[in-house]
Amino acid sequence: MNSLNSCFAKASYMLQFFWVFILFFFQTLFSFAYAQERIYGKVVDRNTQEPIELAVVKNLRTQKFCLTDKEGHFQLKDAKASDSLLVSMIGYRSFKWLPDTTHSLVVGLEKGPMDLKEIIITSHKNNLGSMLTLRSIDLNMQPVKSAQDLLRLVPGLFIAQHQGGGKAEQIFLRGFDADHGTDVNISVDGMPVNMVSQVHGQGYADLHFLIPETVQGYDFGKGPYYASKGDFNTAGYISYHTKNVLEKNMVKLEGGQFASGRVVAMMNLISEKSTKQTAYLAGEAMYTNGGPFAVPEHFNRWNLFGKFNSALGNGSKLTFSFSTFSSGWRSSGEIPDRALSEGYIANRFGAIDSLQGGYTSRSNVNAILVTHLKNNFTLENQAYYSRYFFNLVSNFTFNFFYPSTGDEFRQRESRNLIGYNAKISHPYSIANLPLYSVAGIGLRHDAIQPSMLAHVTNGSDILNDIQLGHSWETSLNAYVEETLESGKWLFDVGLRFDYLHFYYLNQAEASDSAAAIFIGANPRAGKAIVSPKINIQYTLNNYFQAYLKMGKGFHSNDARIVIANQGYEILPAAYAADLGINWKPSPGLFINAAIWYLYLQQEFTFGSDLGDQSVMPGGKTKRTGIDFSARYQFNEWLFGFLNIDLAKPRAIGAPKGKNFLPLAPNFTSTAGLDMRLQNGINASISYRYMHNRPGNEDNSLVALGYWVTDLSLGYYRKKYEIGLSVENLLNVDWNESQFEYLSRLKHETMPVDGMSYTPGTPFFAKLKFSIFFNKL
Repeated sequence: MNSLNSCFAKASYMLQFFWVFILFFFQTLFSFAYAQERIYGKVVDRNTQEPIELAVVKNLRTQKFCLTDKEGHFQLKDAKASDSLLVSMIGYRSFKWLPDTTHSLVVGLEKGPMDLKEIIITSHKNNLGSMLTLRSIDLNMQPVKSAQDLLRLVPGLFIAQHQGGGKAEQIFLRGFDADHGTDVNISVDGMPVNMVSQVHGQGYADLHFLIPETVQGYDFGKGPYYASKGDFNTAGYISYHTKNVLEKNMVKLEGGQFASGRVVAMMNLISEKSTKQTAYLAGEAMYTNGGPFAVPEHFNRWNLFGKFNSALGNGSKLTFSFSTFSSGWRSSGEIPDRALSEGYIANRFGAIDSLQGGYTSRSNVNAILVTHLKNNFTLENQAYYSRYFFNLVSNFTFNFFYPSTGDEFRQRESRNLIGYNAKISHPYSIANLPLYSVAGIGLRHDAIQPSMLAHVTNGSDILNDIQLGHSWETSLNAYVEETLESGKWLFDVGLRFDYLHFYYLNQAEASDSAAAIFIGANPRAGKAIVSPKINIQYTLNNYFQAYLKMGKGFHSNDARIVIANQGYEILPAAYAADLGINWKPSPGLFINAAIWYLYLQQEFTFGSDLGDQSVMPGGKTKRTGIDFSARYQFNEWLFGFLNIDLAKPRAIGAPKGKNFLPLAPNFTSTAGLDMRLQNGINASISYRYMHNRPGNEDNSLVALGYWVTDLSLGYYRKKYEIGLSVENLLNVDWNESQFEYLSRLKHETMPVDGMSYTPGTPFFAKLKFSIFFNKL
């Protein structure tokens, strides 16, 4: 304990020294800043008074423009009080006015129809590779019906659900089968969603505690090019931000086929006249029997979320939020392809083991303090805590490992997660060149007690423990990032340091095969990794931009694997590069295209859950690909979008023809049309397409592709909204998830190596009705 206290004391001294050094460094640079005539102001939403980030403020005299920061503030250079300004933002009506002053301007924008003609391609630190432009368009254009749809907002990202709706979705992005999150970093309001050393899979990211209607916006990036993102940021990252205040109170009712229902209620708790404090509560309850499955899924989910914001004076703002979530379900699991043809099930929605299912819960507390210091410094401090529980019963191999009792297994864990993040930032100029500096630190600690994998029968009766132990994992990080603009060029350079410490205490019997690997092993291991990043943009004009991204990232291994392998390859690195363009060939058309390459030191592969671990480390891999996205406005009320993503994922060192990466996507596409009429009528139709993929290393087994069409209709007025959504409009048979398993059915004498599947949702229609009101 004394040594532990000593470590924390040293860490405290190091943090104090770090902040003193950073403040001195920035202050020294600031003393060289070049002053010039400017207009200062703030852009807010006229209804909620919330700041609008990344709005365009343009000087109509000089044609120069700037973007608002996170707090809505802007500084427009070379401007006078007599200049006419134009403020625009996607999803808002443009506003033109004569300021008559250069300080303390507040501009309120009203929500309005989307107009792609207003989009200009900018050179900005928050628009590296056009992600800002794409997310702004898609959040306004594409309807979001569920937490799963929030993930699908990322171009090229596909998901699959294969456990009755309750498990975290399987994620596919840029040639990765990222399982449940091994290579995609996901966060909500700065709080991590990915779970390290999760009993079902490393990086497990269950986003179901997020109520879709509370989301204000999201940010995403592909590749490991972002200094503020650490573990699991190899294929990319996604960051969601919840609303600070509700535009209106709302009650929504949804009902559809398969005894499906959902209720959402969101209400402001503080008077609309208050400008210094806001607070609201949101709740969600849903149920479905799971559709045409022979075994009803009885899926239920309960969510409660609350958020409070308060201005503290001296430029400080406190944000506090809490949430609690629980979900339970039954599942038919994955079914071998041969089960239907050989008569084990009556149809493709049948079940072989009807006792599969699970329960999970997560409660969160999150506090963020933003302080605006002197000389335009901004300091952000964040502390968060999560209490998490997970219990899952599955059976993929049926009677292969245990012919007499069956292969049913249970995964269970209980976790406490605590973390702290801090960031200091400062925009200024050197020799009239804009320079933006950021430095941050972070700490995260996961205590998992117990972490259990057991062979069971009847869904709960434990026959023997395969893995049983306690895991503690602690990570420390620090990063610096500098963004310099010079004419048409933008240079963004970052450096990140991560240190991860692992501890696993085995408590299973040494006679168990899986537990034997921990005998004599040092229960502790740790490693550090340094990740450089560089992003370069060249903006020819407001209609064309080229960019180059290069960087190093990593994904960590499960603590059990780290200890069992005596610390070997704890933090496998990823090295990647993107070369792309943003182009507006016409006022209503925006195009983003990129070619990319990614090398990974160690691939994660899915193994049998009754083996030593569910996600196992594999060999080196490489991926090359092409991303293409287009957004087009046909007229004032009709919009279209198209995403095409190609990838060639391969194992390094394996013979040609045997170097395929199982389940890794090689060709995906989404596209759709969105209609928004001024009278409140709206409609959208879209498709999701995934091409056939290798099911194993030599492609002798194939994971079948699919084409699914979805439809949405709605009518919106200020006080109510009605709508209809249809999933799988054409009622095609498709497989949502597919895996290779060596399985043995009850009456088979020998195991069979083949593909197993979870059937995708058939035609599913759902009605919704929402009421909006301002006061209770």
